[in-house]
Amino acid sequence: MNWLTNFVRPKIQALVHPKKTDVPENLWDTCSKCEQMVFHKDFIRELYVCHHCNYHARLPAHKRFELLFDEGVYHRIEISPVLKDPIKFKDSKKYVDRLKEYQAKTQEDDVLFVAEGKIEKNPLVVAVFDFSFMGGSMGLSVGQGLVQAAQHAVSRRIPLLVIPASGGARMQEGILSLMQMPRTTVAVQMVREAKLPYWVLLTDPTMGGVAASFAMLGDITLAEPGAIVGFAGRRVIEETIRGKLPDNFQCAEYLFDHGMVDMVVPRKNLRATLGRLLSLVMHPRLSSSV
Repeated sequence: MNWLTNFVRPKIQALVHPKKTDVPENLWDTCSKCEQMVFHKDFIRELYVCHHCNYHARLPAHKRFELLFDEGVYHRIEISPVLKDPIKFKDSKKYVDRLKEYQAKTQEDDVLFVAEGKIEKNPLVVAVFDFSFMGGSMGLSVGQGLVQAAQHAVSRRIPLLVIPASGGARMQEGILSLMQMPRTTVAVQMVREAKLPYWVLLTDPTMGGVAASFAMLGDITLAEPGAIVGFAGRRVIEETIRGKLPDNFQCAEYLFDHGMVDMVVPRKNLRATLGRLLSLVMHPRLSSSV
């Protein structure tokens, strides 16, 4: 009995219930769209694109910068501080407490990040949203950041690219968040008056007040495959019109077919595509002679 208890039973239990340490926790990722398992190293190698369904996963800002800029090198541009709780908002918890929670989670102050670097040796200012910070919602900090991004681009005489990923305006800042729609539009106009390119790369999702302002004003508008872009959500629209919308309604490919997007570009081709566009626009004589 001792042989069965002390030797055979532990062997059987080890086979049926392997130790957690046998399988690293970060070995696999789960696609947030199709929910299939993806090997973590493959996911990184494919630039965080699911090989099962081609879903382009949401990226933190620093990953965007690393993937876009040559050799992942860039200079971060700090955004001036803004009022943190302008209307003293509170629902189930105070707005300032929500901000502290997300700041601790992301180790960043807010949604928008601005940097300057080079793509295919062409200098560019890029403003990126991080959806993981309060759903990429647009508040005072976003308006301030886009104004500073525009000013920096104008002062350096280089193009501006904005990469939104947002659910829309931030309700906790009330009317002040809606005022960022005209403010960001003014920032776009600053770049245009300086006769510099203003481009947008739409990513999943780009909705609400963000889609209704600067996100749809690009001289050239690119989109990642499958990105959902629109003002109101699908369910709200269907309830309003009392009708059924097309299955691919509001996705990047639907917008391309209807003339609202210039190109749908897979993530692996983004740097080369942007580099080619920059060369054509900023150095037309050199490009035409090649």
